Amino acid sequence: MRRFAALAVAFLLAAPAAATAQASSWTIDPVHSELTFRIRHYVTKVRGTFGKWSGSISADPKNIGAGSVAVSIDAKSIDTNNENRDNHLRSNDFFATDSFPTLEFKSSQVTVKGEAVTIQGNLTIRGKSKPVTLTGSFGGVTKDAQGKERIGFEASTKINRLDYGVSWNRAIEGGGIMLGDEVEINITIEAVKS
Repeated sequence: MRRFAALAVAFLLAAPAAATAQASSWTIDPVHSELTFRIRHYVTKVRGTFGKWSGSISADPKNIGAGSVAVSIDAKSIDTNNENRDNHLRSNDFFATDSFPTLEFKSSQVTVKGEAVTIQGNLTIRGKSKPVTLTGSFGGVTKDAQGKERIGFEASTKINRLDYGVSWNRAIEGGGIMLGDEVEINITIEAVKS
């Protein structure tokens, strides 16, 4: 079970390397997965998501560190349930999606203790790559109605948007600023063995 836990985490996580003959491929099931973020707006937090993103791994469950991982997010698919705000987020003030159409994550190290996982890797936004650490839990492995193996896990992290050149803000009356700098990122993954 721990080996499958490591494999599940590796989807977002394992260090890129050549796949072995024993390696298995897993692909995100977008219908049963979610990528969300939250940021402070005035006095509460606003939630958003990305509608188009994908990822896959190739890894030997006995040697997760020899696997390869790629996760890519379509920056233009951002959705905060407000069309005007989403268009602003696509502009040069935020994600500059015409110049930087994708956000990417690639892992460098995975640590598994029981069902708890710690994932280290690099997140790239607006062409700037910075190290991040995600923590999460393994949800299980099972076969679906078609007999395909599925794995699931959840992981989260916090980043400072200023580190990626996403610095737009606005002063508000009475002091303070409109947006916080810290962004919470939460990922729920269900992946299918190819």
